[in-house]
Amino acid sequence: MLYPKIGIRPVIDGRWGGVRESLENQTMRMAENAAKLISENLKYPDGTPVQCVIGCTTIGGGAEAARVAEQFSTQNVTATLSVTPCWCYGTETFDMDPNTIKAVWGFNGTERPGAVYLAAVLAAHAQRGLPAFSIYGHDVQEANDDTIPDDVAEKILRFARGAVAAGWMKNKAYVNIGAVTMGIAGSFCDAGVLQKYFGIRAEWVDEVEILRRISIGIYDHDEYEKALAWVRENCKEGFDKNLGKNLPPVITKSKIVPADKDWEFIVKMTLIIRDILYGNPRLDEMGWHEEALGRNAVVGGFQGQRQWTDWLPNADFTEAIMASTFDWNGPKAPTPFATENDTCNGIAMMLGSLVSGSAPCFHDVRTYWSPEACERVTGQKPDGVAANGFIHLINSGATALDGSGACVDAMGNHVMKPFWEMTDADIKACLNATDWCRADYEYFRGGGYSSHFRCKAEMPVTMLRFNIVEGIGPVLQIAEGWTADLPDEIHNTIDKRTDPTWPTTWFCPRLTGQGAFTDVYSVMANWGANHGVTVYGHVGADLITLASMLRIPVTMHNVPAEKVYRPHAWASFGTQDQQAADYAACKQYGPLYR
Repeated sequence: MLYPKIGIRPVIDGRWGGVRESLENQTMRMAENAAKLISENLKYPDGTPVQCVIGCTTIGGGAEAARVAEQFSTQNVTATLSVTPCWCYGTETFDMDPNTIKAVWGFNGTERPGAVYLAAVLAAHAQRGLPAFSIYGHDVQEANDDTIPDDVAEKILRFARGAVAAGWMKNKAYVNIGAVTMGIAGSFCDAGVLQKYFGIRAEWVDEVEILRRISIGIYDHDEYEKALAWVRENCKEGFDKNLGKNLPPVITKSKIVPADKDWEFIVKMTLIIRDILYGNPRLDEMGWHEEALGRNAVVGGFQGQRQWTDWLPNADFTEAIMASTFDWNGPKAPTPFATENDTCNGIAMMLGSLVSGSAPCFHDVRTYWSPEACERVTGQKPDGVAANGFIHLINSGATALDGSGACVDAMGNHVMKPFWEMTDADIKACLNATDWCRADYEYFRGGGYSSHFRCKAEMPVTMLRFNIVEGIGPVLQIAEGWTADLPDEIHNTIDKRTDPTWPTTWFCPRLTGQGAFTDVYSVMANWGANHGVTVYGHVGADLITLASMLRIPVTMHNVPAEKVYRPHAWASFGTQDQQAADYAACKQYGPLYR
């Protein structure tokens, strides 16, 4: 594939006859060092290093700016980082391409006024409606200092991480398999929003396509045998809550696939859904050329309830294993794939996974438990990260297995890893932490299995949700916090009050004492929908930067103010109230691909 790249623009003082010549080496070193920093620290979602393209010439004026722009136009450069140690001619050297995301690094030194150029060119960007991110080190450096200060490196990497995410999703597809689930608003896929804000094509595939491919045999039969054997060896069955129930005929007549054939059906369904999203050259060899092409997906979702699950096995295994960092073939990139085809939550899964590199975990944002309610019900008050209360994140068995927290790093800490770091031991640990409980026939008449685990790790995670609000448009919610390992006495009592066959995560947001983060109750009360996503790590600052690139305002977050990084022009919309400025700037500039 032609990867989205970061274009490095070495900008220089255009005065020949001594000035420019004296700055050539230093300017190019800045460009090379920035490219090296990005490529050594960031990876694409497929695990390969992020690629940078350095301008073919230093840029002292409009002619050279055009030469570099022409070079970049053939390389899928989706964002540019202009670097300079000196004064340059602002509007003659700046990136005026409206389709690239922009940043400028002005070297903080006293010998040459790089900071003066930075301020001048940012004013030009703002005046011309081309917002750019400002990168300026806190401390003065010596002219011959080639190191990149930590604060500068942090901003370069945050900018590049967001820009690569935006470039990766562009021109790919959200694949809706099925339609709207049970009236869930997030399931109404807004093709215009996906196109204008993310550059994503919306596509729809009827669920009957799965049945067609199963009936005709349009899947890799060899891989099916491999996957089924892997499932039978590694996916141990758990509690069956249907045992002993006297189910009415409307349910018993609806189970079309025999219970002992569920896994066979589910594995075929999983292979087929993956092929629908991404294609499969093996199908071409079998004579199915159109099916082999796939849909060029970057994210998708499955309706399931109820027209499917009222008579066929649910897709919980499919959704869980697609979002995980492994399957029967070993480590793999996770696929953001939304339960109940909640498109808005699918987008949140995509955003979170792109900036974190970890598996996106889909959750019902089920219940807020105050310390008092917890003590009343269980006899114990929570402590540690859960001392102020917690939110019960639970889902109908479709959460990525990485969310069990069973993986450990070199120091023994429980973590979630990018797929390229997953070992056989990590995969085995996630599988051992999970059992597969037969679906509740009263909810899923067609049967199936739900992934069931208890996240017993205390891990840093970020919860997020993408919403669409009439009169505003898209908004993003972000809550950094931790998963909690509650005592058995608390976990067992509360978990049984919902569905003991589903995976449970106890989430504790970091509180600020203000707004939506005054307390844990306020986080729950201000959450915009019934679903949310967690990804590993505190990546709220990266999500804020990415959202500003896409022109999506952030309606709530608990990221420290010093970590919030948006285009420089946002300050012109107000510096006292950053949230109001964010809303105003996003409204003024409009979606990235309008």
